[in-house]
Amino acid sequence: MAGQAFGRTKDGSPVSRYRLARSRLRVDILDYGGVIGRIDTPDREGNWANVVLGAREVAGYEASDAHFGAIIGRYANRIAGGRFSLDGHQCQLPLNASGNTMHGGENGFDRRIWRVIRSDGTSLVLGYRSVDGEEGFPGTLDVEVAYSLSGDETLRIDYTARTDRPTIVNLTNHSYFNLSGEGSGDVMQHRIAIAAEHYLPTDAGQIPTGEIRPVAGTAFDFREPEALGTRIRDADPQLALAHGYDHTFVLRDPGRLRHAASAHDPSSGRRLAIATTQPGLQLYTANMLDGTVVGSGGRLYRAGDAVCFEAQGFPDAPNRANFPSTTLRPGEVFTATTTYRFSAD
Repeated sequence: MAGQAFGRTKDGSPVSRYRLARSRLRVDILDYGGVIGRIDTPDREGNWANVVLGAREVAGYEASDAHFGAIIGRYANRIAGGRFSLDGHQCQLPLNASGNTMHGGENGFDRRIWRVIRSDGTSLVLGYRSVDGEEGFPGTLDVEVAYSLSGDETLRIDYTARTDRPTIVNLTNHSYFNLSGEGSGDVMQHRIAIAAEHYLPTDAGQIPTGEIRPVAGTAFDFREPEALGTRIRDADPQLALAHGYDHTFVLRDPGRLRHAASAHDPSSGRRLAIATTQPGLQLYTANMLDGTVVGSGGRLYRAGDAVCFEAQGFPDAPNRANFPSTTLRPGEVFTATTTYRFSAD
């Protein structure tokens, strides 16, 4: 199924939009960055709304560093100093985040045109070849990302990657959710639950310190549903460093698709349930949105106007022996799956 024209990048490359649809879920995806540009789903009264933030046109995605709805790679999150050692070889990546490398560098996977492998109205498979040395990463990496609608309420994302040289891989999707509807205001009343007993504290550069800290007794305890705004202003040094939540939660039983988190918007009744095979889940409260980005609905986005649930490997894992490995070698296959189930009550 052919996509619809969505404009051109600043270098003139055409961008297409693909729609996946079921009776209770409609998802628009771009071949630019694999961006999820819209997720439309009904509330308890049957009223439909787009529940993810995005830009109105290609230029908006290119101009922003928010990574709205995009595939993030070759390495999601941060690598300290952009440096890591692999099999005795020192690798240096370009720095794009206060002396560190974040989300694959200045021109990560979110800024690439992906090849459409298959599209049939309920699924879309995108492919991208990241050549040896791209953004400083070793090895040529072949990546496929498959989006599919499972039943009437679930969006599934399957990631696959292979390499011809030892490298590091950490892939995720960076959708910003507002279950009241994109551009409707902040999400501090969303009730959040995360199936994690530990999280990763960070230093001033938001690099994990290496400690795996219990959530019990802290502002990071979401083992039972809690409104996002309940503790976000607590005098916790970790919240002060990140200007809100921007931390990795340690999920149990990595490698198996299992429940990871949920969100509920009391005003609309919409619910989101996230399951993943990944070892970590980054909770991010859109702290860096500053009111300068005009969203897809024509309103300005501000801090706290959405929440991200980025299922991924741990930040800076190549430099932390106690973190799950993100190394991929020739002959191995990286696989990961994350699902988003939408409902309303």
